[in-house]
Amino acid sequence: MMMTFTLWDIIRNLAISGLLTIVLSVAAFVFGGLAGLAVLFARISKIRAINASARLYIEMFQGTPLLMQLFILFFGLSLFGLDLPAWLAAGVGLTLFTSAFLAEIWRGCVESVPRGQWEASTSLAMTYAEQMRHVILPQAMRMAIAPTVGFAVQVVKGTAVTSIIGFAELTKTGSMLSNATYQPFLLYSLVALGYFILCYPLSWYAQRLERKVHAPRTN
Repeated sequence: MMMTFTLWDIIRNLAISGLLTIVLSVAAFVFGGLAGLAVLFARISKIRAINASARLYIEMFQGTPLLMQLFILFFGLSLFGLDLPAWLAAGVGLTLFTSAFLAEIWRGCVESVPRGQWEASTSLAMTYAEQMRHVILPQAMRMAIAPTVGFAVQVVKGTAVTSIIGFAELTKTGSMLSNATYQPFLLYSLVALGYFILCYPLSWYAQRLERKVHAPRTN
């Protein structure tokens, strides 16, 4: 039996799920950024075992679909008696996914700092930690701002995949409302509009930052 929803009911439900999408995106980006920073330092470590471990971590999460990662967290862990709620599996999955990509983005920025900067700081008898803190990271961070903000768009769009494990973000709510109202065109058009509203400001800001800091343009 078809349920009756007014346009206001539909918009209200989508707006609530949009807030959940924002919360999930922000949490994944913040915690993924912190984890990505740790992976970055491991990736540029001169200790071969640590470097190799970080490289394996990055390749594992970049080389497998986010959907498969969520399946393993949500369904696979339950085989070992560890049942994660959908929101936690979604948060952990997106955090791990985000950390791997951010670590690699930031590694590229660190390695793009001219070699002369390393040599100059070495000549001043700086330790490795002092080099990173005072010379390398400030320059790398300037170059990393635009691609980091740009990747935030991918995180927001990546939340749509969490609908497959039952997390009620924008896509999942749109699907449920579509099944209830039999108005798929209207619902998915509103869902698409919702993602555009969330992603366009980030895309615009990333392009503005890219021009401001004269960072190389990448597709």
